[in-house]
Amino acid sequence: MYALELKNVTKVYGNGILANENVNLSVKKGEIHALMGENGAGKTTLMKLLFGMERPDSGEFFINGEKVDIKSPVDALHHGVGMVHQHFMLTPSQTVTENMILGSEPTKGKLFVDMRTAEKNTKDIIEKYNFNIDPRARIRDLSVGMKQQVEILKALYRDAKILILDEPTAVLAPQETTVLFEQLRGLKEKGYTIIFISHKINEVIELCDRLTVMRLGKTIGTYDVHGDPEKGTKDITVDEISRLMVGRDAVLEVNKEPAKPTDTVLYVDGVTKLDNEYKIVVNDVSFAVRKGEILAVGGIEGNGQRELVDMITGISKIDIGDIRVNGQSIKGNTLKKLHEQVMGYIPQDRMVLGVAAGSTIEDNVVPYLVDKSEYQKAGILDKKKLKAVAEDAIKEFDVRCKDSNQQVGMLSGGNIQKVVVARELSSSCKDTVPLIVADQPSRGIDIGATKFIHRKLIAMRDAGYAILLISADLNEVFEVADSAIIMYEGKINAYFPDMKKVTEYELGQYMLGLKTQSHEEIAEVKHNEA
Repeated sequence: MYALELKNVTKVYGNGILANENVNLSVKKGEIHALMGENGAGKTTLMKLLFGMERPDSGEFFINGEKVDIKSPVDALHHGVGMVHQHFMLTPSQTVTENMILGSEPTKGKLFVDMRTAEKNTKDIIEKYNFNIDPRARIRDLSVGMKQQVEILKALYRDAKILILDEPTAVLAPQETTVLFEQLRGLKEKGYTIIFISHKINEVIELCDRLTVMRLGKTIGTYDVHGDPEKGTKDITVDEISRLMVGRDAVLEVNKEPAKPTDTVLYVDGVTKLDNEYKIVVNDVSFAVRKGEILAVGGIEGNGQRELVDMITGISKIDIGDIRVNGQSIKGNTLKKLHEQVMGYIPQDRMVLGVAAGSTIEDNVVPYLVDKSEYQKAGILDKKKLKAVAEDAIKEFDVRCKDSNQQVGMLSGGNIQKVVVARELSSSCKDTVPLIVADQPSRGIDIGATKFIHRKLIAMRDAGYAILLISADLNEVFEVADSAIIMYEGKINAYFPDMKKVTEYELGQYMLGLKTQSHEEIAEVKHNEA
C-alpha cells in the first residue's frame, strides 16, 4: 500500500515559471524513498506543495489511499506529514522542550503552560525513539546533528507518520551522518515513511530503498536502489543515477594536477573575533594561503567559519590580530576596494550577498566596471560595451538564460551562482585580483553547476591565484582542495597539508572535536608567511 501518492501535480508561479508539470510520485509505507534531481528540477516546490507551504494549480494528493486537500502546514501535520527543513526552524535561546511543544503546549488551567508535563512528554518521546538529547538543553548549546534530531522529534511529537527531510546531511560530519542513518532506519522499522531529498548519490545508495528522479519539473521515473537476485535485477549505479538526473553522463570527479604553491598571498595573523555577547567565536586563528593552491576551511557549521570569512572579506572588523594580502594589511580598506582590487568573493548566501535578484544579469555582472573611464562616454555609461562584457561572461560561464536582460531572480539556483562566479572570477568583469574566497560555492546547486564551478576554481589555481575554500561538504573539500584546516569551537583543530593522505572518517573526528592535533602540527599551516 502507498503511504503517499501525488498524481499529475502542476505548479506555475506568477512570473510564468513552470516549476512542476504533471508530476507523479508514489511512496510505499515504511520505506525510505529518495527524491533526486538537479537544482531547479522542481523537488523543493513539490515538497512545499505536499507540506502546504504552496498551493498546486492542478493535481491530486492521496495519503493512505484517501484523497486529501492540504492548504497549510497545519493541514499537513493533521494528515501525518512532517517536514525537516534544510535550515532549522528552531529558537536558539529556548530549551529542547520549549521548541518541541511550541504551538501545542500542554496547559495547567487556562493561562499557564504545564512545563512539568511538557518535559515528561519530551523525555518520553526521546526515549521511545532512542535519541540522546537533554530536554532541558538550550538549542544554541547543541551540535548541528542534535539540532536536526530535535527537528525530527518535533515532527514525531505532532504524530507525523510521513517525514520529509530536505538535504539532511548537508551540514553534518560523517559520524553525525552515521547516527542520522541509524535513526532513520529505526524509524523505518517502526513503520514510518521517509522522503529523503539529497544531492549525495552515495548516501542515497547506502540508505534508501527506492528513488524518484526529477528533471526540468517532471518526474523521469522511480527505481529500486537495490536489485533482487531472484529476479535477476542489479543495484542501480552512481553513473546510472547521474545520467537520470542530468540527462547526460556526469563526470563525478574533477581531475587536477598536484598543486605547485609559490608566494604567500593571504596571511591571517592571530585573529580573534567576539560576538555581540562578548563571547569568543574566532580564537587566535593563523594560517597562510599561497599562489597556486586551494586551502579549504572545513568543519561543522557554527565553529567560527562564518565570522572568519566576514573578517577576511571586510564585512566585519577584526577585533584582535591582522589580515594581510600580498604583505599589506587590509584593515581600514573599504568593502568596495577589497572586492574590486584585492579579492574575488563567492558568498555563501547568493541571494542576500551575491546578487540583486530584481536586476538583470548584465547589471549583476558588470558593477565593477561602471566607474571605469573606458566604459563611459562623456560621463555617460557605454551600455553597448557593458552589454558585450556581460554577454561574453554569460557564454564563458555557461549561464543558461534568455539573454543578458533577464532578471537574475528568474534563473535556477545553479545559474544564479554562475552569475556570481562570472562577476568574481572573470578578468573582463573586474580587475585581476590575487585572492579568491569561495564560501560554500556549491551549496544548493546541481551536479552540472557544481562541477563547472569546481573546474573554474582549479583553473584559477593553475593560473597562479590563491584560493580559500570554505565548505561544510567533505566531498567538495576532498575533490577541490589541496590542503585543509579544520575549525572546532573557533580554533584551528587540525591542519592537513595533503588531502590525499587523510580519510573522511579522520577528518570527521577532528570536526567533532574527538581529536586535536598538536600545536606543532597546526603551526605548519602558517609557516609560509611572506
